[in-house]
Amino acid sequence: MTQEGIVTKLLANGMAEVAVTRMSACGGNCGSCESCMLQNEVKAVANNLADAKPGEKVLIESRSAAVFGAVFLVYVMPLICFLIGYGGAYLAGLQEGLCILCSFIGLAAGALLLVLSQKGKRKTRISYDITRILQ
Repeated sequence: MTQEGIVTKLLANGMAEVAVTRMSACGGNCGSCESCMLQNEVKAVANNLADAKPGEKVLIESRSAAVFGAVFLVYVMPLICFLIGYGGAYLAGLQEGLCILCSFIGLAAGALLLVLSQKGKRKTRISYDITRILQ
């Protein structure tokens, strides 16, 4: 996964702080809808492999597998549990209302599994690398 940013300051051990513009879910043109209430600039720490200086525009990369793994855990896993809850209740012959109740129980179970799977785990942050200085 690649994104552009601007180096704001140099840090120790070959690291740099980079200001990255947050992409919006609606296509990146927040001026047209004004529904985004979040800060549109995020600062991240990246390995300064390109020896960039403050003020330079750079290309930063992260491992896509780590990002997609996090997306799967947070968004897809609870949805799968939601569908399993509904499908299991439907196959058991329960009425529609109980099927819906079981689907939400499945959703809650999926969220609980997510929380429990992350508890006690060593926090691994997604690492970023400055790979190129842009003109």
